[in-house]
Amino acid sequence: MNVAVVGGHKCSEEIYSLAQETGKLIAKKGWILICGGLSGVMEAACKGAKEEGGLTVGILPGYDGRQANNYLDVKIPTGLGYARNILVVRACDVIIAIDGEYGTLSEIAFAFSEGKQVYGINTWDIKGIQEVKTPQQAIEKIGESF
Repeated sequence: MNVAVVGGHKCSEEIYSLAQETGKLIAKKGWILICGGLSGVMEAACKGAKEEGGLTVGILPGYDGRQANNYLDVKIPTGLGYARNILVVRACDVIIAIDGEYGTLSEIAFAFSEGKQVYGINTWDIKGIQEVKTPQQAIEKIGESF
């Protein structure tokens, strides 16, 4: 299963820790982590996944794979800027949104348009997001749904 972790390229230490734990749990399940490939929540999730031997894929906004975080196995430069967010959504089966701003909001909206489930940790308060309090709860709910 492909699980996207979406969130801001800047985040607090608390959010970084939540995203890192989320990545670890995704890898422990043997799922593939998909993200936008940059810093912040994306980096933290990838770091956590790599700590558990997981596979990480980053769909990058620019043309240069060198802009990616250091924890990606697969770097996909697109040159699409924020438009790459639809590719992140289409590449996954389910999304976990952690914190985030308008880029994250666009990924949530695309997910709803694509009929995909979104689990949210400290993110936008929008009808349709399945709010969870912890990474463990998100992973449990995803496991029950698929």
